[in-house]
Amino acid sequence: MKRFLLLYNPLSGDGYFKNRLDSFVAGMQKRHCLIIPVRTERKEDTPALVALALELALDGILVAGGDGTVHAVVNALIAAEIDVPLGIIPCGTSNDVATFLRLDKDLDACANLFATGCVKKVDVGSVNGRYFLNVASAGLLTGVAHSVDQSLKSTLGKAAYYLKGFEELPRFRAIPVSIQADDLTIEGEVILFLVMNGGIVGSFTKIAPEARIDDGKLDLLIVHRCTLPELARILISLLSGSHFSHKAVQYLQASHVTITSPEELESDLDGELGPSLPLTIQALPRRISLFLPDHTTL
Repeated sequence: MKRFLLLYNPLSGDGYFKNRLDSFVAGMQKRHCLIIPVRTERKEDTPALVALALELALDGILVAGGDGTVHAVVNALIAAEIDVPLGIIPCGTSNDVATFLRLDKDLDACANLFATGCVKKVDVGSVNGRYFLNVASAGLLTGVAHSVDQSLKSTLGKAAYYLKGFEELPRFRAIPVSIQADDLTIEGEVILFLVMNGGIVGSFTKIAPEARIDDGKLDLLIVHRCTLPELARILISLLSGSHFSHKAVQYLQASHVTITSPEELESDLDGELGPSLPLTIQALPRRISLFLPDHTTL
């Protein structure tokens, strides 16, 4: 019988998973899998919980939550140097990694995947001693992610981010930065930058068309200084994936990126508050294992 630790956030999204927990456990038991469920309301408890993977000789760790919950588990796994497959059950307000990997939200399909044990190695991004599975960013979207009220997120879901983003536009200004992406140097004022491992951020349509999560590269999207009407058009175009037609948008790939600024600027890692600039970011090829369907194209 396979054994799994299940870490679930009861506050993720609209609380969908906690109301289906018993059904999921029953589905796993039917497939001869033992589940050890643990609530994860406090992210600071995650390292101690993840350490159980070695103590209990688990076959995998399952995470039911949004990008922030997955982020905490990924950091705990790498910090403790634990090589146990990670299974993602998408059920948070934002599930960009799950969307990019086209993971099924159906709990019976999730149970089939974990029981079958199909595992693939994927890249992780490293930034100043911390890690991200999907994106490191700073600028407009970073501020929005940390200023959206929890009750609004629960009520409106992804739409809360869009509404807050447009509300912040008149007050936002460009920040002077210097970006070194492998051998390329970029200097100037930017409104936001995204350093992506996956290709979906903020639930927008895939905004990094060449992004793969196993290619050893990071995908950079930079929005340079522009007028307010231009910025509004760029944000709208992110929804349709047509943002590359704007002259203020720059897209490239690199395996190593450094970002500095004379101003104090906080970053965001997978929707969680990250370190302040300067940032040293690099791709760690095939660093962790994920439960993924055989047909998944990374």
